[in-house]
Amino acid sequence: MTSLLTGLLRGTAAGAAGTTALNVTTQADMALRARPASDTPVETVSALADRADVSIPGRRRERRHRLEGLGGLAGTATGVAVGGVGGALRSAGVRLPAVIGVPVLGAAAMLASDLPTARLGLTDPRRWASADWAADVVPHLAYGAATHATLAATFRADEQAEPDRRPATLGTLARAAALGAATGARSTFGTAALSWRARPGDRAPGGLLAGRFGRGAATLGALGEAAGDKHPAIPPRTAAPGLAPRLGLAAVGADVAACRDGHEGGPGVLVATAAAAGAAFGGQHLRALARDRFGTDLPGALGEDALAALLAWWGAGRSAG
Repeated sequence: MTSLLTGLLRGTAAGAAGTTALNVTTQADMALRARPASDTPVETVSALADRADVSIPGRRRERRHRLEGLGGLAGTATGVAVGGVGGALRSAGVRLPAVIGVPVLGAAAMLASDLPTARLGLTDPRRWASADWAADVVPHLAYGAATHATLAATFRADEQAEPDRRPATLGTLARAAALGAATGARSTFGTAALSWRARPGDRAPGGLLAGRFGRGAATLGALGEAAGDKHPAIPPRTAAPGLAPRLGLAAVGADVAACRDGHEGGPGVLVATAAAAGAAFGGQHLRALARDRFGTDLPGALGEDALAALLAWWGAGRSAG
């Protein structure tokens, strides 16, 4: 299996290729229809700077030029980041065919670009005309096509060299869902459970978790998170800094378990990632209900600890055969 870091690096390169395709398609549309460049990137960066109380230096024209540069950089960073996530997921075994992968990657880049502007009140997609949708959808489909093609090309040699895996079963998907839900509630519990279930002879990287260092580090991480989770200064898990590692660790954990048992990892990775997102949001909601009922969310947090530990232990179990 390709390492997560290698997948991330390949994904960023693929995202850069996709961003180039998006920019070329957009500029070709501007040249053909003689339409002006969109002011949305500039307005988005300006609104975000105002919300963060960050001053963009310079006079009016200088400030405008800086905002244009920052808007372009933000768009490039978005495309590269989406590609990086796609590469990381592919390294974890998520291999979608082009007919699915191209629109999924394009939609992800489009959502990452349009959602912030909509949340800031700078645009309302519900009021877009057909030409507006075409001007946004077509370049993002070009992004998806270039990104998917680059990912497929850079991963082809590794994927052909991998040993055949058995198709995922209902049992392996159920365990992946449990492992993902546990990781969504406590990001390190799934890794800790996998380390205690691992054996020295397991396929890499599962066997690495069976050593003293792997188990010790995973256990300390889980205990530290269980203690720190109750501190009021900890940011909400549904914010990007808390949610992103949960989704990533859920995907990696599900693929590690599938690789260990000789099953295809892609379906389990998708199930685990969805379960992690659901558990992250659902757990936060239940904690809020406990706070309203008891005046503190400690009972809900302790109950969540126990449930996450049980789900992680069962989810990390080995499939029959």
